[in-house]
Amino acid sequence: MRRVGYARNGGPEVLEPESVDVPTPGPGQLLVRVDAIGVTLPVVRRVRETTQPGPLGGEIAGEVVAVGEGVTDCMPGYRVTGPCFGHAYAEYALLDESMASTIPDGASAVDAVALVRGGLVALGALDAAKPESGDSALVTAAASGVGHLAVQLARIRGAKRVTAAVSDLSKTDFLTDLGVDDVVTYDAPTWGDPVDFALDAVGGDLLTPALAALAPGGRLVTLGSGGGTIHADDLADAKSVTGFQIARIAREAPETYDHWRQELWQYVASGQLRPAVHAEFALDDAAAAHAVIEARANLGKVVLIP
Repeated sequence: MRRVGYARNGGPEVLEPESVDVPTPGPGQLLVRVDAIGVTLPVVRRVRETTQPGPLGGEIAGEVVAVGEGVTDCMPGYRVTGPCFGHAYAEYALLDESMASTIPDGASAVDAVALVRGGLVALGALDAAKPESGDSALVTAAASGVGHLAVQLARIRGAKRVTAAVSDLSKTDFLTDLGVDDVVTYDAPTWGDPVDFALDAVGGDLLTPALAALAPGGRLVTLGSGGGTIHADDLADAKSVTGFQIARIAREAPETYDHWRQELWQYVASGQLRPAVHAEFALDDAAAAHAVIEARANLGKVVLIP
């Protein structure tokens, strides 16, 4: 089968197609014939920064063709989606049954990778922020695969004002069409009126302005992999910071994880939530897909099609 890997760290140019055997599912695993793969910023960063190459993970969606020992719910023929922590950039991939979500009838594999993983992260981070009706919200990386869902979910959950922070104002029309009230750039002196909570998927140097954007008693939830430092002085006026990781919820609170999955599909069915796909690339064009993410040029999800 075809798969994309990399032998050294660097930019998109280090990605190379390769030919390997189809993997065999182990205990609790599904072998999925992959129809769509969601490209994520953490994976793009890992390729550039990690000196020891490893599997290219990501969201996958497709049909189960074989199962490992102990699998009880997802049988061959099921259409599923979920995060693959092994080799996701491939024609066939292994998915832990605990991470698998059934794709509803009428939804495509591309729909699934644009919605489920990013939506679970956005919805989980939103829950961690403990929003109340009438709150004001801020979302960084607001046009990303996670961010464009987060701004919509904040509104669905009762936010009266939603501010989007982005790298470039060229993304304004895309975000206002999703219901955002204000769009600011990262280098702006201030990010508008103070907000009750913020969801930050970037980290690094943006942690300081994200904290500064909070009103007294405001809550910041960090959900990215960009690192960064928080100083105690930044938490004046009873501000708080909470870290969020969706994999922990999947492992330790599977009922909550499943509830969120159902909630996301319900929002889509009702027309309240609109996942967006920036572009679809062939598997062998994974380098071009990574280049879009690195340039922060995407409006919604970037997808690979084996």
